[in-house]
Amino acid sequence: MNTYTVESLLIGKTYQPSSPARKDKGGVITHAEKRRDVWSGREAEAYAIRFTNPDGWDSWATVVVTLAD
Repeated sequence: MNTYTVESLLIGKTYQPSSPARKDKGGVITHAEKRRDVWSGREAEAYAIRFTNPDGWDSWATVVVTLAD
């Protein structure tokens, strides 16, 4: 049986911002860590992610991951 963490599942995925102003500013997630300073609900967790955008710059964002089935 394999054990995964949310962080390991986020790394390598493509981040696509939902904001119309930033819709072309996403990229591939290279780092993820849980944010304990952001409350996101009972069955969700917030993660700080670093991603490389198409221009080659690293940027940061916060995403919320739902953990419920």
